[in-house]
Amino acid sequence: MKRVVVLAMHGAPANDFPKKERAEFFDLRAKLKHPPAAGRTPLQERLHQLDTKMRTWPRTAENDPFFEGSQALAEQLRKEMGCEVVIGFNEFCAPTVDEAIDRAAAVGAEQVIVVTPMMTPGGAHSKAEIPEAIEQARRRHPGLSILYAWPFETAEVARFLAGQIGLFISKT
Repeated sequence: MKRVVVLAMHGAPANDFPKKERAEFFDLRAKLKHPPAAGRTPLQERLHQLDTKMRTWPRTAENDPFFEGSQALAEQLRKEMGCEVVIGFNEFCAPTVDEAIDRAAAVGAEQVIVVTPMMTPGGAHSKAEIPEAIEQARRRHPGLSILYAWPFETAEVARFLAGQIGLFISKT
């Protein structure tokens, strides 16, 4: 069975994205929390344009260390899992989680496993937005098995963090 992992990351704006447009983006996003029943208003269209520009802004290690870190995590996960890993972002970067699942389907995945490094239960991205993307993808790809490997057991997260703390303590 061909498995593809979709690594659902948060995302961050590139630090060289134009400041005026970044401010406009966040201002519009705050104002337009509730979409209209049908169509887009001019303000929503502008927000969509800014979102697209921000998501597709060229990324480098210098202008977006989070993006580069996401790539490094995906590469390590590829090595650990022995399968293809596709990154999707909740915000600010492309591709979206939806697009990442579509890419996994396009390369012939029979099973897609969606995972996020967001370890704490209750966050809007991991609890609501990622599951919504998965449900939409299930409708688009009815024969595709999509598993959401989340939430993590709190005790397991604590053990992982304790192990990491131990590594830092041993260095001092």
